[in-house]
Amino acid sequence: MNRTHTARLGAIAASASLVLAACGGTDGDNGSDDASAVNEPIVATYDGGLWVLDGETLEVAEQIDLEGFNRLNPAGDDDHVLVSTSEGFQVLDAAGGELTETVFAADAPGHVVRHADKAVLFADGSGEITTFDPHDLADGEPETETFSALEAHHGVAIELENGERLITLGDEDERVGAYVTDADGHEVARSEECPGVHGEATAADEVVVIGCEDGILKYHEGEFTKIDAPDDYGRIGNQAGSDASPVVLGDYKTDPDAELERPERISLIDTANDELQLVDLPASYTFRSLARGEDGEALVLGTDGAIHVIDPESGEIENSIDVVDEWTEPIDWQEPRPAIFVREGVAYVSDPEGQAIHSVDLESGEVTASADLDAAPNELSGVLHAH
Repeated sequence: MNRTHTARLGAIAASASLVLAACGGTDGDNGSDDASAVNEPIVATYDGGLWVLDGETLEVAEQIDLEGFNRLNPAGDDDHVLVSTSEGFQVLDAAGGELTETVFAADAPGHVVRHADKAVLFADGSGEITTFDPHDLADGEPETETFSALEAHHGVAIELENGERLITLGDEDERVGAYVTDADGHEVARSEECPGVHGEATAADEVVVIGCEDGILKYHEGEFTKIDAPDDYGRIGNQAGSDASPVVLGDYKTDPDAELERPERISLIDTANDELQLVDLPASYTFRSLARGEDGEALVLGTDGAIHVIDPESGEIENSIDVVDEWTEPIDWQEPRPAIFVREGVAYVSDPEGQAIHSVDLESGEVTASADLDAAPNELSGVLHAH
């Protein structure tokens, strides 16, 4: 039985029915003259396309056909989302409800990082990195700068306020750390103390962390610092940061030989004190389970169907909000599983088994809207306001 059925009845009744109008607008315009703007857009993928939903009612405003396994990232402005396709990073005008023809070509498009009014796109297949100001998307295709990692790998890069660029180090066989260049491209710092480097997050005071198989590598004001995990193999591969907190939320895995480890602990990395705390959870979670609240609270969507709200300083679980039924992580990472996306005090949660999406007011803990869909949602994202 769905534990949220009663709480959701009013929200479901208030939600508009699914709109099945396919989007035919691919002329490259960043707005639609034929349709009103989508309010606070939320975007979800399914097998064969995308939905663009109203962020308040969860009414489906547009359904867009798009083959393949497509990934989503906020572009970093009020209107756009980047869709990773076989060709590269394609721009979705979410507010206008149409997929544009603007594509940032990339061989195996990977991580997207938004920081300091820049979107930084990493192409895993070539090591090429593309940066642009996402606010320029409103005028069409923006001017870009490109540079490259030393070798192609599954990596990530970020550009800081002072023009420094942190880029991961690796090749097709291994990933070992990161280096930083100044605004002129000269290397100013390097560390190779981060085996299996993966992921990136920024905390308060523009502290950057990247995950390692034995802890976290921190960069701040020209220096790298290694924060060790308590286990010889303590992998932190996914992180969620907040400008409101010096603490970064990370996952935590300890079995290097597992086909699929289902962890029941998360890591909290205090970048001010270089300390790492592990917190036990009542359920496991996946790489789509980590998020941060408006005030920096750590949020974890568990396989028990609840959002666990954690104080990042103490590690105390302050609240657990039931949203969906219990679920099990699939072996294949591309298969749908519940995901969480948070924007300004509202958490959006996908429910592939129930073919639905819900919005949750994090302050009250109430499910405020729900939408029934005609397929299982997979990736979940939306627009993020100015950074």
